[in-house]
Amino acid sequence: MYRITKEFHFSASHQLCALHQDHPCARLHGHNYIVEVELAAPELDEHGFVLDYRELKPLKAWIDDALDHRHLNEVFDHDMVTSEYLAKAIFDFCRARWPQTSAVRISETPKTWAEYRP
Repeated sequence: MYRITKEFHFSASHQLCALHQDHPCARLHGHNYIVEVELAAPELDEHGFVLDYRELKPLKAWIDDALDHRHLNEVFDHDMVTSEYLAKAIFDFCRARWPQTSAVRISETPKTWAEYRP
């Protein structure tokens, strides 16, 4: 299996409203997110790619327009936009456009990652 990844960055706020009010993540706060999208294929296309990285421009545009410097609870109309939730939402966006999408990883901090891989 061939695998490629591409990394994207954005900054956004969120609030995990269902947590106890003493939990720091229950307060409005933000992160500098890192998104890694993984695509996989058993064979390469006629150009020798799993997918030409340039074909991921619509993902960059969506991240910049819909997610960057936004409040993610409002973007997704959801009270618990965790990294896990965000990984699945971005995976769904990607899989609808690129069937080779195999996983999405999200980092909120340099030491934490969440991944969605069906």
